[in-house]
Amino acid sequence: MSVQKLNELIQPLVEDLGYDFVGLEYNSSGKHSVLRIYIDGEEGVGIEDCETVSRETAALLDVKDPIKSHYNLEVSSPGLDRPLFRPAHYEEFTGCVAQINLYAPQDGRRKFSGMILKAGESTVSIEQDGQEVALEYDNIAKARLVPDYEKILAGHKSN
Repeated sequence: MSVQKLNELIQPLVEDLGYDFVGLEYNSSGKHSVLRIYIDGEEGVGIEDCETVSRETAALLDVKDPIKSHYNLEVSSPGLDRPLFRPAHYEEFTGCVAQINLYAPQDGRRKFSGMILKAGESTVSIEQDGQEVALEYDNIAKARLVPDYEKILAGHKSN
């Protein structure tokens, strides 16, 4: 089953439970396949929230049976190195640094890392090596924020 179809199946359930559906990743590797669902909430999410979503999602997946092979189900908060799935995510985190891996090389490379400058309908622009580079969403295999640990630790010490 495609990631798109899994999104269409799982997103409404997560949202009906009162959580923000950040996105999901499905890595098919035989006996080691993993379906990872990222959720968030206004106050963040805790282990109980992940357990609730995991239990309800497992029940839905048992009934619908969209994945025919064995897999592990994981439900998680997006964390500091938050994955970016949709254009709205890039827009929300404009000004932050992201690490982006492409399916097909662009300008001879598949890995980009830089500040998100702007998010359009079909591309996100980042600053890579002092240049603005536009990357097509359809060509993005994986994207994550790069946490600014110095800023995080500085904020923690001032509390």
